[in-house]
Amino acid sequence: MLTILGFCMIVTFLVLVITKRLSVVVAFIFTAIAFGLIGGFASEMGDMMVAGILKVAPTAVMIVFAILYFGLMIDVGLFQPMIGKILSYVKGDPLKVVMATAIITVLVGLDGDGSSTFMISVSAMLPLYLKLGMNRLVLACVVGLGAGVMNMIPWGGPLVRAAASLQVEVSDLFIPLIPVMICGLLWTLFSAYILGKKERERLGVSMLETNLPPGMSEQAAAVETGSGKQAKLFWFNWLLTILLMVMLVMEVLPIQVLFASAFAVALFVNFPNPKEQQERLLSHANSFVLICTLIFAAGIFTGVFTETKMMDSMAATIVTVIPDWLGAHLPLVVALTSLPMGFIFSPDAYYFGILPIISETASNFGIAPAEIGRAALLGHSTTGFPLSPLVPATFILIGLVGVDFSDHQKFLFKWAFGTTIVMTIAAIAFGVIPL
Repeated sequence: MLTILGFCMIVTFLVLVITKRLSVVVAFIFTAIAFGLIGGFASEMGDMMVAGILKVAPTAVMIVFAILYFGLMIDVGLFQPMIGKILSYVKGDPLKVVMATAIITVLVGLDGDGSSTFMISVSAMLPLYLKLGMNRLVLACVVGLGAGVMNMIPWGGPLVRAAASLQVEVSDLFIPLIPVMICGLLWTLFSAYILGKKERERLGVSMLETNLPPGMSEQAAAVETGSGKQAKLFWFNWLLTILLMVMLVMEVLPIQVLFASAFAVALFVNFPNPKEQQERLLSHANSFVLICTLIFAAGIFTGVFTETKMMDSMAATIVTVIPDWLGAHLPLVVALTSLPMGFIFSPDAYYFGILPIISETASNFGIAPAEIGRAALLGHSTTGFPLSPLVPATFILIGLVGVDFSDHQKFLFKWAFGTTIVMTIAAIAFGVIPL
């Protein structure tokens, strides 16, 4: 009975989300209430929901302060001098332009917001592509590759969804993936080099003086001369960010505490006036309200789904039809199938509807939930993100660049799937997922 009820609950949620009958948040809550009542758990449902919320609360806290911190760093222009220097260096060489595209995308991608990464990166680089007559599909491809790998950072959507749905610590997913992400970034740079070299062979090198985006040249000059408050704060913010990253990797404190502390220090130093501090907080509220609401709604859903033992019952049923030889390799299967899954299921449907069942099934073969979560991120996050028609940010990218969606998919697919293959091999080599 619980198995049937669990499958009906998941199917109902997927149908509501995929057909867009309800928003994801409403679908989470309505489905949890409806099936909690149908299963006869009315008296226990409140405690189940609260238990689910408490399990995802640390993830929501981390998201809030991570978004606020990197949003503040972008506001104060931490990355502008670096981007300005890069743009002034590339001039009219298509190879350098494409390589710069990759580097800038990675830098901007630190804020964890795919849409803003696309907007800033494309806005900075598109004029150069148009002036040089370069293929705009190359721009969309390289930006998509860079943003896809950076999509795995702890304050990005996919990793947060995976942590919330599997009810594991964000650090358990992210810290082991750091060397794998580095391999993914190296693949991105290699891909950019190959694409840029082809464009250089096609177009040659032009004598072109690069006009920096407004404000970047002034910001870069202020830092270079080392004069004024702007330069001093730049170096302070840079050192603070490096220190934050080092402490995060070393796990000196919980990731939530690290980001909260770093944000408080950065906000106080950059904006001592309380009124300005309030304005900075409000300016980034939209960035985290939606994702945090989604996380808490997911907590309600998973609380009912797990505490009623529906998930356990479903997993036990699935285990009976999976051969032992395949069960031991489920993380590899998940890593390689998460790409096509991205074309069928939206991120919410995949991470909250499909992944928990796979994880619970894998636990019967001695595979930890974190290993399944990491495997899913290798394809669905990095490759599916810039390719999937179910991700709205994809259409922001192709709209800004001005290319056809099908052309974009055809051009990007082999390079993006290469990201998944490279990162999967790296994950196995580093022992991040078992073979």
